[in-house]
Amino acid sequence: MARRVKIAGLALALLMATAPAMAQTLADSFAAAYRNSNLLEQNRALLRAADEDVAQAVASLRPVLNFVTEAQARFQSGGAQSVSLSFNLAAEVTLIDFGRGQLAKEAAKAQVLATRHALVEIEQQVLLNTVQAFMNVRTASETVGLRRANVRVITQELDAARQRFELSEITRTDVSLAEARLAAARSALAAAEGELAAAREGFKLATGIAAGNLPPPPALPRTAASLTAAQEIARQAHPRILQTRQEVTAAELNAERVFAQRHGAVTGSASVGQQFGGQFGGETTTATAGVRFARPIYQGGALNSLHRQANARRDAVRAGLHQSVAQVLQNVAVAWANVDVARARITASQQQVRASQSAFEGVREEARLGARTTLDVLNAETDLLDARTLLAQAQASEQVAAYNLLAAMGLLTVDHLGLGIPTYDPEAYFNAVRNAPIASPQGEALDRVLRALGRE
Repeated sequence: MARRVKIAGLALALLMATAPAMAQTLADSFAAAYRNSNLLEQNRALLRAADEDVAQAVASLRPVLNFVTEAQARFQSGGAQSVSLSFNLAAEVTLIDFGRGQLAKEAAKAQVLATRHALVEIEQQVLLNTVQAFMNVRTASETVGLRRANVRVITQELDAARQRFELSEITRTDVSLAEARLAAARSALAAAEGELAAAREGFKLATGIAAGNLPPPPALPRTAASLTAAQEIARQAHPRILQTRQEVTAAELNAERVFAQRHGAVTGSASVGQQFGGQFGGETTTATAGVRFARPIYQGGALNSLHRQANARRDAVRAGLHQSVAQVLQNVAVAWANVDVARARITASQQQVRASQSAFEGVREEARLGARTTLDVLNAETDLLDARTLLAQAQASEQVAAYNLLAAMGLLTVDHLGLGIPTYDPEAYFNAVRNAPIASPQGEALDRVLRALGRE
């Protein structure tokens, strides 16, 4: 046993000495996925579009100034005609809207916050896909290595069987069994190499870069001391819950805004213009100003319908919040159970590997003494291969399950993982447009943020 440990240690040292100096760690993969994700870029653009809703709500509270020019020709019976040309500046402003404009602005802000939380959930999914792709490549690589070792071992067993057949120690059937098993092993190796190629493509899709030398992942991330604690964290931090809470706020504000429509509005208007020509000819300068109050009296029930519709949508979003909380808590419980299952699988697989290793060595030694057949050796070797494959899969499952639990708690983010890379600042664009500027003085700062993310 001590000799096997020494040999294994020497092999590991040689492997580490010959490995490339720059390993592509899981943290590197996270960073690449965050930088290169088209899905994140798409949802960042959607967030910027939501920011513009706030700017438009602010703009609706401001005066509107239009330049109007008009050319008019008038014809009358008897041949009389007149041609006029006028230029006007017309301004209009809402003086009193009974809070509708402010409610629209606050509702747009709440929707912006909801969209930010939705972006965080997309970020979690991108990082979780990266973990899955990373472990798929590692598992597929280990499987290919095991399959290649299996081919080598069976080839040796086939050579030994042929030698024993020439010495009349075994029959031709034993040799045929070894040949068949070798063909099956080569077929399994080809399938494993195909799965590895597919896993590498999946990794490239998840991260935007090709899979290089992927070392073992780091220690499992810290989650929570208990299921109850994990669920409480999720209740407070999960982006889906936070998003729905903001959507409830927006729906409540919109319901109030629709109700306020029945109060009407007070608007002020002013215009100044100049007219040339016309019926009396010459040049005429005009100026007007006025205040107007309009309140709906009868619109066929449209306002009542809009109010009922807004209330129904508010109630639907409130119910959606309760459903989101329930789903998130369920996901945390399932993820917690999957971590326990993965750990149990690893323990069982390790015991299976030790037992299969011992059985294989014993059967092979007994076969040399003539107490076992070639088929017994091949079966024992297959059992050992299967056990090692299951162990590799269980170890990968534990990693994925741990990060899935972190995502279920709402903590699988670049900031929480401490990757130390530039992150997208949702405040930058919002601050640049929140007051509906004609030209944004913060535009250069926003450009610097986008360049730091590699996005022009």
